[in-house]
Formats: sequence, structure tokens, C-alpha cells
Amino acid sequence: MIPAVEILALVVTSATVAGFCRRVGASAPLLLVGVGVACSFLSVIPRVDVDPHVILVGLLPPLLYSAAIRTSLIDFRANRQPILLLSVGLVAFSTVTVGLLAWWITPAVTVAAAFAFGAVVAPPDAVAATAVARKVGMPRRVVTILEGESLINDATALVALNTAIAAISHHISPVDVGLDFLLAAGGGVGVGLVAAFVLGAVRKHIEDAVFDTTLSFVAPWVAFLPAEAIHSSGVLAVVVTGLVLGHGSPVLQNATSRIAETINWRTIQFLLENVVFLLIGLQLQQILEGVRKAHLNFGSSAIACAGALAATILARAVWVFASAATYRVGTRGMRGRAWSWPVSAVVSWAGMRGVVTLAAVFLLPIDTPSRDLLRLMAFTVVVGTLMLQGLTLPWLVHRLHLPAPDPAEDALQSAALITEAARAGLAKLDAIITPDDPPDVVKQLRQRAMTRSNVAWEQLGRSHSELEPPAVTYQRLRTQMLEAERDSVLRARDTGLLDDEILRHALTSIDMEESLLERIADATPGSADLVVSNKLGDCVHLRQAPQVAVARTPGVCPECVRTGTAWVHLRMCLTCGNVGCCDSSIGRHAEAHFTATAHPVMRSIEPGEAWRWCYVNHLVG
Repeated sequence: MIPAVEILALVVTSATVAGFCRRVGASAPLLLVGVGVACSFLSVIPRVDVDPHVILVGLLPPLLYSAAIRTSLIDFRANRQPILLLSVGLVAFSTVTVGLLAWWITPAVTVAAAFAFGAVVAPPDAVAATAVARKVGMPRRVVTILEGESLINDATALVALNTAIAAISHHISPVDVGLDFLLAAGGGVGVGLVAAFVLGAVRKHIEDAVFDTTLSFVAPWVAFLPAEAIHSSGVLAVVVTGLVLGHGSPVLQNATSRIAETINWRTIQFLLENVVFLLIGLQLQQILEGVRKAHLNFGSSAIACAGALAATILARAVWVFASAATYRVGTRGMRGRAWSWPVSAVVSWAGMRGVVTLAAVFLLPIDTPSRDLLRLMAFTVVVGTLMLQGLTLPWLVHRLHLPAPDPAEDALQSAALITEAARAGLAKLDAIITPDDPPDVVKQLRQRAMTRSNVAWEQLGRSHSELEPPAVTYQRLRTQMLEAERDSVLRARDTGLLDDEILRHALTSIDMEESLLERIADATPGSADLVVSNKLGDCVHLRQAPQVAVARTPGVCPECVRTGTAWVHLRMCLTCGNVGCCDSSIGRHAEAHFTATAHPVMRSIEPGEAWRWCYVNHLVG
């Protein structure tokens, strides 16, 4: 009963602290570590012993898998050079650099044990870094590189750690090290690809979301355990499996299964990430007790801890800036891919350590020289990087003025993409309808196909006449209708006259429609007063059309005035200055003007907007 209570306390505490941090905008990893440190010194809190194998086998695979399935394989391939530079080159450099310093400042530590410690602190935990990056608006390419690094660097570090641990007990040659690395990397990738192929083949035949979710839950260990059994990298196998299955999910899974998988893994990731940071803090009292029993000198221990923290931070900075400098003086292709100095500064500072470091240091054999001191040094590196780098990274990003993702560009490209998808759906409809299909049904399908497109364009700005966009009106009114429908079903349930299965089916249908309304609203990137200057695609009409023109009837759609209808948004023809209403308006007079005149490009003249649209090529710019 006691272990169950302890697990419940860990989950409730971590969720409460993380929820508080979301509300106030604080750093959840840092506060959770602080809460854990405070609780570790309370006598009423039972001692929590971390089994490193539980973390490395039980927690690390699902954490990596949940991140991998949400990582774009396309982006990962495009940034594979910087990702490998950080996840392999930097980990090896940090292992050697920090290991040599640890060997120098702690005479009792052997060279093998020092290199083992270097491997322990080498891999950053990008959970905290990417959380800060997304919050402060770091460039997406930088976030992709940090996420890719966090997926691969654990594998490199664990291979280096296993090699160093083997060297503690017996002599190994550089050839053995190279062979071990090749086996770990090659075997991990191979097992990951095989696991992804097998799981994908099974998933193709699964239609039930419950069975698909079950397969998704076991997928990390289906890849991890066989790889570890052949002494390869289970971490790398999990990452490869997650990347491949995530890339293929639109083809392998149905919509219900994809939605369920997304929600389930977000929940699992939220719980595991927060619990492990709480566990980090809970280990301090136990680590200090081990140091005290070993009768280590306080002054020398403090110097060793400070030196390890400084070496860990400096090693990353030296590697990142040296790599950037090398690319800047390299070939033309290298110079084109070189990071700017502000980007290099942010990447070098985004090196917070986390759960892998804590779990790995507990893997050191009992007979490792100065084992308790090495544990304290690792804990200092974890907490020190979380505090020093985690608290100052937002300031650094703002101070260097890195370009954040442009919400206007996101919204425009999303609207253009949704419109193109809607046109593809309408083209398919034209190809498959038959004379026997009811015209009313076909008309309804056409209207529904264009609704999502119109919603996306409506979100780009406010109506000139301050009218509520039709999509917002529909959502507001339909939501209130669904609430009334749900109340009616609940009243029928309370009478006790209807079967429970019938009632649940009725409630489920209402919930599904309400959920769909919420998802459409959440998924539509919208913002008022947007100014867009990008070009999407290669369009001769957009290149030749002017950015501005003189509106014939500023602020008014003359056709709407003539017919007595209301407009939602206004568009201006860049050829003749004609003003017409958008496709969400009743008259759709802007498109009607193009149909009548073949003038190819119009521009939005809503307040703060500057985007243009080519009717011929269906491109925005």
C-alpha cells in the first residue's frame, strides 16, 4: 500500500507544481527540482531511492518515443548535420573535456571513472530548453536542432558510459571502443527500422482506436528491448521507430486513432517529464548523506562540483562556437549553412541537464573511486544548469533579437494550404459524383469543403464593418445549441425510462461535434492586424502585380451596397482598384470580379493586412 501512496504523491505533486507554473509562466523543471530538494530534507517524507534501470528502461523509452513521433522526419533530415554535430561530436568532446578536468581536480578518481563521469554529464536534456524556446519564440530551425539533439545524444552518451564502465574493471583498446560504437549505432538503427516496419504492417490492419493505442503504448519497448538484447543502442532504436511511425501515421492510422494517440502521449509525456524532475530534487539528501559517510572534505568537494559545472557549460560553448567558425571559413556549401553568432550563443547556452544524467550516474559501479563525490558533482551539474541557463535563456533570446516565428506568415500559409486541400477535395468530388447522387447532398459537400478554407481566411483579420465572421457566429450559436441538446439528454437520463447504452450514444455524438468545433478553433492560426511580406511559391502574376493600388470605393463593396447584403472582409483588385467582398461574404464579389475580368491578383485591404492572392495559380504572397 505504501508504494502506491508514494507513486500517487509523486504524480499529484508534480502535476500540481507543473500546473501552477503554467498559470504563472514559471519554469516547471526548475521549480519541481526545488520542491524535490526541500522535500528530501523533511523527515515526514519517505526516502525515494531511484533505480537507474527503472528510469533508463521504464521512463526513457516512452519519453523519447513521445518526442520522436511528434518530430518531423523531413525537418530532421534537413538538419541532420547540425544535429549529429551536437548529438555525437559535442557529446564525445564533452565526455573527454569534462572527464579530463574531473581526473585533474579529484586525484582519487581514475581516468576511466573520470571519463565515465564525463559521459554522465555530456547529454543535455532539451525538455527544458525547447519549452523555453517555444515560449519565447526562438526560430523554429533552432528548436528543431535542439529537439533532434535531445533524441540522439542520450544514445551516444550511454554508449560512452558503458565503454568507460567496462574500462574501470578491465582494459579495453580504442578498437574495442570503435566496434562498440558501430554496433550500438548500426544495430540501433537497424532494429528501429525493423520494429517500425513490423509495427506499421500491423497498424495497417487495425481500425479500432483502442487496439491502435495499445500498440502505440508497447511500441517503445518493442524497439528498445531487442536492441538492448543484442547490445545495441535501445535509445537509438526507439528514436528511429518513433520518427518513422510518426512520419507514416497519416497513412497508417485513421483519424480517430491519430487523435487518440496525440492526446494519450501528450498526457504520458507531461506526467513523466514532471515526475522525473521531482525525483531529481528528492535525491539531494541521499547524495549528501553518501558524501558525509565518505568523509570527503567540504572545500575540495565544492571546488570539484563548481569545476564540473563550469567545464560542462564551457565545453558546449567551445564546441558550438568552434564549429560555427569552421563552417564560416569552409566551402561555399558550409558557409551557406553556418550559424550566425547569436544563434550559436543561444544553442551553446541551451544545455540544461536532466534525468538521463541523474540516472546514469547511479549506474557507476559500487567500487568506482569517489563514487559519492561523482554523484554530488552530477547533481550540481543538473541543478546548476537548470538554474543558471534555464533562468537566463529567455533573457538571452530577447537580448540577441533572434527572429521569432511570424504568426502572420503562419496564418497566411495555413490558409493557402487549407484552400489548396479544399480544391483537391472538390476536384475529387467532381470526378466521383454520378447523376444518381442527390444534388442537395453534392451542394452540401461543396459548401462544407470550402467552409474550412473560408474560416482560415476570416481569421487573418477583422471585418471592416466589425461584423462577427460567419465561422465565429456558427461556432458560438452551435455551441449553445449543443449545450441545450446535452441538457435535454441528461433530463431524459434522469427519468430512468431509457436504456443507458442509447443515452451514452446520444451524449457521445454531441461530445464529438462539440470537440470538433473546439479543435477547428484551436487549430486555426489567427491574428488581427497582420502584415505579411513573404512569397509563397513562384508566381509570375504576384511578381508583376503592384503592392498597392488606388481603391475605387475605399471601405465599401459597391455590389453589396447595390444588392443590400453585408460583407465580411474586403479585397481590392490590384489591376483596376475594384473593391469586392471575400468568399465568406454572401456575394463573393471579389471572386466574381476576377471571373468577369480575369484580373489575376487581389489584395486584402483590411486594417493592418498586406497579403495578396493570385486567383490564377491559387498562391498567396
